[in-house]
Amino acid sequence: MRAARTHRPQTVAAASAVVAVLLAAVGAAPAAAESVELPAVRTSLGSDEPCATASTQRVETEPWALSSLGARRALTLSEGAGTTVAVVDTGVSEKASGLAGRVTAVGDAGSDCVGHGTFAAGLIAAAPEAGAAGPSGLAPRARILAVRGTDERGDATAQRLADAIRRAADEGAAVIYVGRALADGKAVLSAAVAYASKKDALVVAPLAPDALAKDQSGELVKPEPWYWPAAAPGVLAVTDFGPDGKRPENAPVVSGADLAAPGDGVVGIGPAGKGHYIGSGASLAAAHVAGAAAQVRARYPELSAAEVSRRLTEAAYPAGPPRLDPYAALTAVLPETSGTVPTPGVAVVPAAASVEPRNRALVVAAGSAGLVALVVAAAVVIPRGRARGWRAGEN
Repeated sequence: MRAARTHRPQTVAAASAVVAVLLAAVGAAPAAAESVELPAVRTSLGSDEPCATASTQRVETEPWALSSLGARRALTLSEGAGTTVAVVDTGVSEKASGLAGRVTAVGDAGSDCVGHGTFAAGLIAAAPEAGAAGPSGLAPRARILAVRGTDERGDATAQRLADAIRRAADEGAAVIYVGRALADGKAVLSAAVAYASKKDALVVAPLAPDALAKDQSGELVKPEPWYWPAAAPGVLAVTDFGPDGKRPENAPVVSGADLAAPGDGVVGIGPAGKGHYIGSGASLAAAHVAGAAAQVRARYPELSAAEVSRRLTEAAYPAGPPRLDPYAALTAVLPETSGTVPTPGVAVVPAAASVEPRNRALVVAAGSAGLVALVVAAAVVIPRGRARGWRAGEN
């Protein structure tokens, strides 16, 4: 079971957010760029609130999240072609810019009143605009399977999410992105994840909700120790970080994440038009991981879902938790077995050598030495004897 988890409230105001400051923080915005106010993407809407509409604002520079992930470099190796990513969320608008012609909807999931599912799908697979440097997905040639995991206003139940995960697996999705984290539903959501795993689908989910609920007094509800389906075995649980590589100073410590990815101050597409939205939270970080998973599955179709998960986590930038690195996941050479240490070979002690050859060698060496000594002596004694007139046989 995973360690206890906490999260922080939504950091982006519901009305608007300033994007240029975030872009300038990573050197993405021109020095003289003016602030661009973008509407914030929501996870749910009240019963009397209007549906999300096309944004009238755009960002014309590469978002910090794509720069941080080295997206351009990774795209030279894989664009997710041939891979289907299920988006289990508020729906995915079939009219969304960058996704046209690549969205297959289950039931009424082809419309998105809230806009969150479309935003996440854009981070996963939106194609870049020709001649523009705005937001796009990590897997722009992947197909999106829209499966509604909430009602029209964005409210989710464990059973509805579980049914959506199972449906996505039945439809053949290679990666299943879940945009919700619930405090209940352990049994039903764990069973749904196990079902998807048997069908070789990789489930990616946020570690915790993007925003904590408030009680009747207006105080934030205490975070739960675990959220589902992220805590279920086999799920890639994802947390978020911002443009400075850190989470906000007032954010509670989060533990138990498998990966971290850009999720705070993230720019993406809306449900209609060519304008952009901004959002924050672990659900958006999870969308980036789902896009990277699609890239890996496209480049290495022989890998199982578990092997893709391992490649993403073991090739990640070492940190606590590890940070998503799409290019490394596409190129790293990993050990054959995760977490193993090479076993040294058994030392073989040779049998004791026979002493007979050694003894023979010593005898031969001694004899040779004696012969040499006799020759040397003869060479000295005989000439001297002759010099003195010595003759053999004389007394």
